[in-house]
Amino acid sequence: MEDRFKAPTASHWPSIIQGGMGAGVSDWRLARAVAKAGQMGVISGTALDTILIRRLQDGDPDGAMRRALGAFPYREMAERILNEWYTEGGKAPDAPYRLKPLPEVEMGRLDEELMIVANFAEVYLAKEGHDGWVGINLLEKIQLPTLPSLFGAMLAGVDVVIMGGGIPLAIPGVLDEMAQLRPVALKLHVVGADRSHEHKVEFHPGTHVPASQDRLKRPCFFPVVSSETLAKTLVRKASGRVDGLIVEHYSAGGHNAPPRRDGAYSDRDVCSLEKIAALSLPFWLAGGCASPESLQAARSTGAEGVQVGSAFACSKESGIATSIKNEIIEQYRSGRIKVITDFRASPTDYPFKRLELKANKGADACRVCDLGYLRHIFEKEDGTLGYRCPAAPKKNYVLKGGRPEDCEGRRCLCNGLLATIGLGQIRRGRSVLPLVTIGDDLSFLDRLGGGASALPTAGDVIEYLLSSPESGRAPN
Repeated sequence: MEDRFKAPTASHWPSIIQGGMGAGVSDWRLARAVAKAGQMGVISGTALDTILIRRLQDGDPDGAMRRALGAFPYREMAERILNEWYTEGGKAPDAPYRLKPLPEVEMGRLDEELMIVANFAEVYLAKEGHDGWVGINLLEKIQLPTLPSLFGAMLAGVDVVIMGGGIPLAIPGVLDEMAQLRPVALKLHVVGADRSHEHKVEFHPGTHVPASQDRLKRPCFFPVVSSETLAKTLVRKASGRVDGLIVEHYSAGGHNAPPRRDGAYSDRDVCSLEKIAALSLPFWLAGGCASPESLQAARSTGAEGVQVGSAFACSKESGIATSIKNEIIEQYRSGRIKVITDFRASPTDYPFKRLELKANKGADACRVCDLGYLRHIFEKEDGTLGYRCPAAPKKNYVLKGGRPEDCEGRRCLCNGLLATIGLGQIRRGRSVLPLVTIGDDLSFLDRLGGGASALPTAGDVIEYLLSSPESGRAPN
């Protein structure tokens, strides 16, 4: 059996889970570095199909994508993608990236194949050369790519599936069925749908692999929860086994659960850890946990450890462009940093942490929806489905039945996040501006190295988190 299918033993859970930050911030390099150090590395599953084809259009300079495609078990599928998207020597720097079709409910076979192969490639590279823990993080709000993405990750032997941004009750059962190569389906969130109409997206693994394919390893499932009520609901009503919980505080970066009342967070939005512990599942605390003191405090509550995102986002191995990482660190150390919890930016309607930088000031060149991961699916008067995004041009959104006020304050997360990792689309000769998300608490930078001379490595972050709280020792 290949190394990627040698599952780590759950008798010794890792103390540190590296957060799955999208799009492409938690890439295979970061996840592999963390997993090789004995903790859980996590890749972000957001937009991996687009990330793969943009890396290929850039010429795949280090050969990693072609190496992963060469390891894909079904050669013809991988070769179709390579032949379609690889550009020898890379596209011209001022040339726009070619686009794939936008995700839709009735997805074409080639679109499914791209998602399968892209997720396989990222997990394969993250698991290469070790037998440590590797997970994938998906957003429940992004439904259309979920099933083929999970299948690709499972083909590569992913160990854990982490999912937040909603209530993923159906995912455990999907993992059970997919491991047996049986057909699966997800009920879709459809705006304005008649209660008697049930819309779903379907996927059949058997249409992509031969009958001789062995059944797959069923990965563990860790939903992200922000309340004990949600945790209890998932444990009791999910379609299959929940193996652990990520308990997230609203100070975490990326998308946050909405506050319970009055548009502002309070103590009511903090989980009761006693009630979480009473569920008798392993759990990890997330949000503002990047310190040895936080790790010790988490363990004192019964947690296995902590999930840490922002500290790894600032590390050398993360996918964020180096110039942006340096600016984040410089802003923090000069006392000028301001992390905004923006209640309007995300088309998901979830609060979203964002950071203003030199790189994203000025007129945004991207009020265009050409990636479509966060589009809303809506039901038309005739019962058919349509797609619209409040971060797209207002005229188009309104023509499709949306309210003009829904467009106010929105930002194109899809294009902005890809620009943050150096894969921004080119419009009118310039790249779309980056959109940076990070957590509220960056105090870990006080005790970690980093800056223009040298960024901290993922190993530095892990060594710091596992150091003695009393010593406050930072890595050399």
